[in-house]
Order: sequence, then C-alpha cells, then structure tokens
Amino acid sequence: MHPAVGLPWPKPFGVFTGIVEAKAKLVSRVQEGSNLVLTLESPLSHELKVDQSLAHQGVCLTVVAFDQQTHRVVAVRETLERTNLGDLQIGESVNLERCLKVGDRLDGHWVQGHVDATGTCLHVQAQDGSWTMEFAFPEENAPLLVPKGSVTVNGVSLTVVDVKENTFSVAIIPYTYAHTTLGELRAGQRVNLEFDILGKYFLRSFKADSLFPKKS
Repeated sequence: MHPAVGLPWPKPFGVFTGIVEAKAKLVSRVQEGSNLVLTLESPLSHELKVDQSLAHQGVCLTVVAFDQQTHRVVAVRETLERTNLGDLQIGESVNLERCLKVGDRLDGHWVQGHVDATGTCLHVQAQDGSWTMEFAFPEENAPLLVPKGSVTVNGVSLTVVDVKENTFSVAIIPYTYAHTTLGELRAGQRVNLEFDILGKYFLRSFKADSLFPKKS
C-alpha cells in the first residue's frame, strides 16, 4: 500500500527489447463482454506467474492464469481496437517476450509493448538466404521512421532498410525468420507496429516547441 494515500502501489510497466524468446500457439479464444480471453501453449508458460507482464506479438499483456503447458491473458476493447490480437485464430503462432531484467544486455532496442499502429504486409520476397518484407503504415507516422532506425513488427526488433511516404521495408535473417512469427507472415496480414520511443519523444518535443513557443 502507498504509505501516503493508503492505496495500492501502481504496477510498474514492463520494458522489452524486441528479442523474441519463444513462439506460443493459440489454443483458445473466448469473448467475454468486450474482452477477449486468450489461452496460449508455450515453452515459457510453466515459468510464468500471475500478474506478470508478457509481450504477445509486441503487445504487453498481464498473465492472469497459468499451468505447466499454457497461460491465459485478457485483451480489453482498447487493445483489440489498436492491435491485431483480435485477428488471431486457433492454432496460430504468437511471439512472446518477457520483460527486460535489470542488468540484462539490451540486444534489440527499447520497446514498451504499447502498439502505436497496425500496418499491412505488402509482400515477402526471398533474397537468396534472407528475406525482404515491405509494410504499409499510417502516413501520419512517417516522421517516426528513418532508414537504419529501429521499428518493432509483431514484437520483433528490426532495422528499417528503406522508408517511403507510407511504406517501409526490413530485411529478415534466417534465424529471425525461423524463430519468430515473421516466417509465417503473408501479404495482406495486419501487423502490430511500435516505433522507436526516442523518435516519439523527439517528435513530441518538436511539436511542443512549435505549439507552445517559449516567451522571451
């Protein structure tokens, strides 16, 4: 309890890196009012605990139950409206990542698990051992993407290859293709996008300076 106000301490938010730990399989989806209850089978399920934050396709969700083979999470209406979790069907794979621990190496980039927008996979092209993927995204997010910058696609930290007005491309190495759901991605499917937090803060600062100029 908070000593000053007698209320519970707020739950700390998770920080991720976009380095997928495992793939889960969706085994159940149940609509409960406006919420969607998802049950997933994964090699991490038995190591989890209730109230733990866990990224699913790049979306930070709270574990509400688990056993040796499966765990359960709940996606509320706002999450379903902002992400592609509502598109998931029984048997589909889901990228999982647990929160970054203090002292861990940051192998990807800072990821919050808060999806900024959904995009659409335009094409997947084999490149003699690697793959190029191109995605369409909302044009208003264009200032948040730069060539060689970072972006998270379905929870996977990737380096942007090229950016156009409302599309961007990435290159996928064989390990990422095999060990994440990107290897199962097809043209026309929606993806969760989270843009680099540093770019979002910079853009917000720039807009604030133009909207609220400092008085001399």
